[in-house]
Amino acid sequence: MSKLLLILPVIVTVFILYTLRSPGITKEDKASNNTNSSITLAELQDIKDAPVELGQVDWIRNFDEAAARANEQNKPLLVLFQEVPGCSTSSGYGNNVLSHPLIVEAIETLFVGVAIYNNHKGEDERVLNSFGEPSWNNPVVRIMTPERKELTSRLSGDYTTPGLVRAMITALENNNKTVPPYLSLLAQELNVNNGRSERAVFAMHCFWVGEGKLANVNGVISTRPGFMGGREVVELEYNPDIISYGDLVKKARSQNVARHIFTENSEQSSIAKEIVGDSSVSTKSTFRADSRPKYYISGTSYKYVPMISTQIARVNAAIGALQSPNIFLSPRQLELYQYIENHQDLNWPNLVSSSDFNASWNKAVSLLNNQISRR
Repeated sequence: MSKLLLILPVIVTVFILYTLRSPGITKEDKASNNTNSSITLAELQDIKDAPVELGQVDWIRNFDEAAARANEQNKPLLVLFQEVPGCSTSSGYGNNVLSHPLIVEAIETLFVGVAIYNNHKGEDERVLNSFGEPSWNNPVVRIMTPERKELTSRLSGDYTTPGLVRAMITALENNNKTVPPYLSLLAQELNVNNGRSERAVFAMHCFWVGEGKLANVNGVISTRPGFMGGREVVELEYNPDIISYGDLVKKARSQNVARHIFTENSEQSSIAKEIVGDSSVSTKSTFRADSRPKYYISGTSYKYVPMISTQIARVNAAIGALQSPNIFLSPRQLELYQYIENHQDLNWPNLVSSSDFNASWNKAVSLLNNQISRR
């Protein structure tokens, strides 16, 4: 199919999203809301000269105050016991885990976060002792109700982003709270980054259509359109803990996006041949990426919004299906999107192909900072 024939659906998609993205809100209201949102977003980069061990999270420093706020807001408490100033483990936890923008947002909006220094006297020491926590220790996270009922196991010895995200999701579920899609997608991506992923390659009549359909399959983490063996293909990364290769092949075939399958190994080859037949299976060869990845996003302002790979795949698929992609974004990402929509004159970078989410986020927020400083 000629790619030119697909331009019309994309134009229609952009028009529909533009028309429906903020129903019931006037242009004047949106302009006012976007100004306030942009200020909030920009301030995320300046956390009040906080110690590096605390990352970018805006922590409360008094436990009783945090417990009262958690009770008032009906939110769980997320308690960080941290050495400040601390060793390389403590500073690394702050720099890496507690500075990931989506983790920062989750802590600040889904929980009430309180930081207790485990190497200070006074109120910090009183709270530390009341929990039986050791002093001068590596980071420990405990998530609980305001009445100190533990909602998940004490997080100690695991200083990784997947560890903290898993703990937050478990705590929310045990507290009968809704886990937002952006946090679930983050967990999937972090598990893949820890080595729990496999690749698959499917050929179809049009890789833009195929990319949109395959990205909606639960367990698919990322997609790349391109060419292989003279065919248009989509190379995807998926989590075998969520979907098996065989089920993935069956799903792709049912959606007519598996006219031919290129396999990574003999195991994949055996499974694929059993499902689609020998003539439709070949060994994987050189992959040449398409020059316009995430085709459906490319015609919208979502391409300027920093997103993790799982979000990019889902957003692209939603737009291609003429659906709103906003469910996959966090509230702060949506604020940024609205600001971008109303400030098209700024030189926003296309972030779709970026592999560094933190760097993309910092670029976008830096533009906001520069814009606000000119007022």
